[in-house]
Amino acid sequence: MNAPILPQDTVFTVSQITDLIKEILETSFRTIKLEGEISNWRPSSAGHIYFTLKDQNAQIKAVIFRGAAYKLNFRPKDGDKVCCTGSLSVYAPQGNYQIIVNSMELAGSGNILQMLEERKRKLAAEGLFDSDKKKPLPLFPRRLGVVTSPTGAAIRDILNVSKRRNSSVDITVLPAIVQGEGAAQTIVKMIEIANFYDLCDVLIVGRGGGSLEDLLPFSEESVVRAVAASHIPVISAVGHEIDWALCDYAADRRAPTPSAAAEMAVPLKTDLQQALSNYKSELYTSIANKIEQKRLLIRSFNPENLEIRFRNIQQPLLNRFALARDNLSKNLQDRIKELRIRIANNVTVLENASPQEIFKRGYSMVTTEDGTIVRKSSQVTVGSKLRIVPAEGQITAEVKELE
Repeated sequence: MNAPILPQDTVFTVSQITDLIKEILETSFRTIKLEGEISNWRPSSAGHIYFTLKDQNAQIKAVIFRGAAYKLNFRPKDGDKVCCTGSLSVYAPQGNYQIIVNSMELAGSGNILQMLEERKRKLAAEGLFDSDKKKPLPLFPRRLGVVTSPTGAAIRDILNVSKRRNSSVDITVLPAIVQGEGAAQTIVKMIEIANFYDLCDVLIVGRGGGSLEDLLPFSEESVVRAVAASHIPVISAVGHEIDWALCDYAADRRAPTPSAAAEMAVPLKTDLQQALSNYKSELYTSIANKIEQKRLLIRSFNPENLEIRFRNIQQPLLNRFALARDNLSKNLQDRIKELRIRIANNVTVLENASPQEIFKRGYSMVTTEDGTIVRKSSQVTVGSKLRIVPAEGQITAEVKELE
């Protein structure tokens, strides 16, 4: 935008000229990238951050509002050379102009971040970061291994925290170069040595804070692969909480700081003692309950209880036996009575069919002298002797006439 051409005798108020400058600046520089050195870095309680961006010959005030500040992926500090993206703004009450920063990265780090993202995608596609490959940390580690600089602040923090939490855990320091040339090779070598000789139960790999360039060895592909291949559970503890490295994704656990890694790896001795005490109490209680259950069970087998239990089993059987006996006796009596009636009926039928009974009704049997029963008149002749047998006695007769 070109500045308007005004008559030379135009008189402005301070507000008018400031508004004109504000309009020109804010419309002409809506989005700019500005590189410089951070000075007077001042976070506010509201979450906004105020600072100055300068070079050898000039400086400009800058502000990062809270929403953008949360998105920073590193921790800026005075002296850092950064590249800021934002827009120019004029603060009229003080007559200052400033840049409102929307994003920030370390100067020259853009290519590094792009390279790291590409490497991250490649290794993730190979499955090196898969969650199902993460190993659990041991509950009671006896040996702790630390791959870091033997002279840095990180190892001091890890040693102090570990000794405070549980002095009985042995600590093996595997010295490594943690930045600069050859750092990645020594880190890989120490991880491999720890695994080859089985030097520890859990391994911390890390260092203290630093710039993105300082942390690069922990994002080298060889280091990430060594961490992923370790059969010893690995805790990655690179830099501070906002720092990150690719080995964080390959490790079994990520700690925001080396001190936090020591807290993860080394259980608090008092916690272990309390847990053991609780387990002991639970075990005693469980044993006592089982003993009481067995005692109650055994008590049920004393003579009185056994007799009662036997009676409880026997009585239903005796009742069933008595009922069956009564039913059998009744059935037998009913059957005998039925048979007696049938026999009596048969006797009556037989008696009624007896010749003697027939004789009593007035009938008689007639036979010849040789005992042949006479059934028709042709069996005898006139003058034949016959024997007549009535119900009582016997009669001898002679045939006088035949019809």
